Amino acid sequence: MSNYNPETTAGRRGLIIKLVDEQGQVNVNELSEQFGVSEVTIRNDLAHLEQKNLLIRARGGAIKTEKASLDLRFLEKKSKHVREKEAIGRKAARYIDDGDTIVVDSGTTTREIANHLSRFNRLTVITNALNIASSLADMDNITIIMPGGIMRHNILTLVGAIAIDNFKKFFGDKLFLAADGIDVNLGLSSPDLEEAALKRTMIKMARKVIVVADSSKFGKRHLAVICNISQIDVLITDRGITPDHKEALEKMGVEVVVVD
Repeated sequence: MSNYNPETTAGRRGLIIKLVDEQGQVNVNELSEQFGVSEVTIRNDLAHLEQKNLLIRARGGAIKTEKASLDLRFLEKKSKHVREKEAIGRKAARYIDDGDTIVVDSGTTTREIANHLSRFNRLTVITNALNIASSLADMDNITIIMPGGIMRHNILTLVGAIAIDNFKKFFGDKLFLAADGIDVNLGLSSPDLEEAALKRTMIKMARKVIVVADSSKFGKRHLAVICNISQIDVLITDRGITPDHKEALEKMGVEVVVVD
């Protein structure tokens, strides 16, 4: 570590990268004490390094990028229907009222909602997605609750019995739910049994269930059923939804919102 001069900004940031690489994670308080600078300075360092994809900020510190890297399936999903997901996320945020407690499911579409929360004076966000929590970590107007659980290998999602038990302790005004498959007869589904189980718990703990999904999800069925259509209050999707799907959902009592 002698190759870096901790008295300079560049040197300090180089040492931070080295520490993250060696330890897997770092803490803002500990870095502040180690380098003799303020916590604000350390947070600025971490933000700068995150922009360069050298680490990922988490609540109170940062983690190694490879530990927080997404698996191939997630990356592929993230790169598809980008414009539609952005529009859906923007529209979904309009359903939030100041002072709400919202539950935000993990997913590439729900992640877009997090980009539109800075305008609120006060929000509480309950989520099982580390990347969503991380993106909101520097917003003083938002209280973030992560109920815990087991992190799925190479993906930023907490699942399992611990997550389910802890989620049962909370109640939210609105749930923003993701789904891999939407079928008017089967309902919502997921290829992952643990994710589906946690989503079912989220539905029970929310006053209003808002599903955010691009139109490619319609007509698809997966291994694990999350819920039937009658448990959904609102579904926000893009104009790729067929008239038949839209009509069927509305007949079942779902408010279908189509974004451009």
